[in-house]
Amino acid sequence: MTQMQPVVEMWTDGACKGNPGLGGWGALLKAGEHSKELFGGEKLTTNNRMELTAVVEALRALKQPSEVTIHVDSSYVMNGMKTWIVGWKRNGWKTASKQPVKNVDLWQALDAEVAKHTVRWVWVKGHAGDPGNEAADALANKGVDSVR
Repeated sequence: MTQMQPVVEMWTDGACKGNPGLGGWGALLKAGEHSKELFGGEKLTTNNRMELTAVVEALRALKQPSEVTIHVDSSYVMNGMKTWIVGWKRNGWKTASKQPVKNVDLWQALDAEVAKHTVRWVWVKGHAGDPGNEAADALANKGVDSVR
């Protein structure tokens, strides 16, 4: 009998005060009745780096392979994972115009974390009342405050 994978829902968000500038990331994870809040920040970063870091850190927090639904409000993360990453990997982490992929360290980390799980991506509109997204946004802003 095979062990069922835990089912986890996560909402992730990044924030930046100035771009580049002070940045923060946040993630809300829910599995059954359990929930976990994560956040962190960096003194000099970009919004895209914080969006990626939020997803990487949320996935790293999982202790075993899981069925994960990731809710993001970042088109950059969504397009990267659903469309661009296949070509980047095929082209040795270069863009279609032969330029190095920006934030390649985080994309590679995300690719490695995603490979451990069964992942479904869901795009949500930011600041539109989705409770999980609003919580992740608040955590990302806590992350900014943590490095002020």
